Amino acid sequence: MGIENAETKVGEDAAKGLQKSAEAEERKTEASKGSDLAKGADRFEERSKSSDGKSAGAKQQETDD
Repeated sequence: MGIENAETKVGEDAAKGLQKSAEAEERKTEASKGSDLAKGADRFEERSKSSDGKSAGAKQQETDD
């Protein structure tokens, strides 16, 4: 749920706090890693590979067979 979807002021404040926290955590991770984290489709692919070493495309082909 995004900030713009919050139904109440409390929900909006909570969403803003979560977003700031996530941004700070990402900066901290990028600093310790020494490079930027992948974004968008690249990040999806990176996370998919991290679970079992296979790309999302390879997994999809396995299920289509």
